[in-house]
Amino acid sequence: MHETNAADEPIFSALLTPHRSLGPRGFAILMGIIGTISFSIGLLFWSIGAWPIVGFFGLDVLLIYGAFRMNYRAARAREEVSVSRTRLDIRKFAPSGRSESHQFNPFWAKFAVSRHEEIGITRMAVEGQGRNVTIGSFLNPDDRESFATAFGRALATAKAG
Repeated sequence: MHETNAADEPIFSALLTPHRSLGPRGFAILMGIIGTISFSIGLLFWSIGAWPIVGFFGLDVLLIYGAFRMNYRAARAREEVSVSRTRLDIRKFAPSGRSESHQFNPFWAKFAVSRHEEIGITRMAVEGQGRNVTIGSFLNPDDRESFATAFGRALATAKAG
């Protein structure tokens, strides 16, 4: 029988992901509308004899499509944060799939938060053991606030023992 140590059980666990307000269906609808408008205007220019302009209308649709695809690729980034009484684990995943892991002793780790009076939290990092790891840099201000509150509480609970 395998026993788990109660101190190793997570007090806090979070998966941080960038927010994207336009889902795949909305993206398809938007590209359909942009494509239709561009095609219609291109036909108008073609009909009045300004046919070289038509290519530019297709080019702008391709550029918009490419910009959205790059944005969706960047949204594949994520961070997993877990706190137990014995460990603080941070796993960061880049859009490419490459990952990096950071472990801290929660007793010695410090949660550093930088604030701007108008914007709110501008930076969050875990510091300790000579290292500094930024977390949640892609979160919006409201999500940073709620994460900082919950994570700060969890770290304080882990330190209290």
